[in-house]
Amino acid sequence: MTCWYEGPLASFDTETTGVDVESDRVVSAALVVQDAPGTRPRVTRWLVNPGVPVPEEATAVHGLTQDHLERNGRWPAPVMYEIGRALGEQAAAGRPLVVMNAPFDLTLLDRELRRHRASSLERWFRSAPLRVLDPRVLDKHFDRYRKGRRTLVDLCEYYGVELAEAHDAGADALAALEVTRAVGRRFASRLERLTPAELHTLQQTWHAAQAKGLEAWFARSGVPEVVDRSWPLRPGLTAAA
Repeated sequence: MTCWYEGPLASFDTETTGVDVESDRVVSAALVVQDAPGTRPRVTRWLVNPGVPVPEEATAVHGLTQDHLERNGRWPAPVMYEIGRALGEQAAAGRPLVVMNAPFDLTLLDRELRRHRASSLERWFRSAPLRVLDPRVLDKHFDRYRKGRRTLVDLCEYYGVELAEAHDAGADALAALEVTRAVGRRFASRLERLTPAELHTLQQTWHAAQAKGLEAWFARSGVPEVVDRSWPLRPGLTAAA
């Protein structure tokens, strides 16, 4: 029987106006689907005119300017609907969804759906549950004592995955998918018997423990900070910003 990391996977990534999931907006997104390792991935891309100013700091990261998005981006409401439907289709097809640092991308998408569609991300998974694989959580759990940062760029370098164009949603999604396959192979003896559904549940516990450890590190550093322990989606607020 084929292990999940050698089988079909989908991967999702966004680029945004900032890092606040409650108030920032999606400016681009990509969904990558790969049926097996080494096969050509199918990539769907979305470019969004967020309807709010795009800070220069954000443009410096992903290269998408206010002018470019206003000229070429689509309005958010139909795009968010298409993304929600596309992710729901992956769940219905039984494909696990790779999302690097899932609480950021999925929560921000949920808030965009609430903002523009009076909806939520969860409604797309009522008939088929979402099964997320987060390479950041997996790597931190199985190699917890390794020193250094664990951004996507760092994980790509460590696992020997090519990242052609960092902070392009399509390139990042594909790289996260390949890193997840690499993590599966590296720790095959501990992962090959676990299903994506089992891993989804376990990652909730692992992420919470990692967040608790990060809080303790902040406290020891003299800069106490609360780290949200929810995964892969933070609870919805009464009203999105």
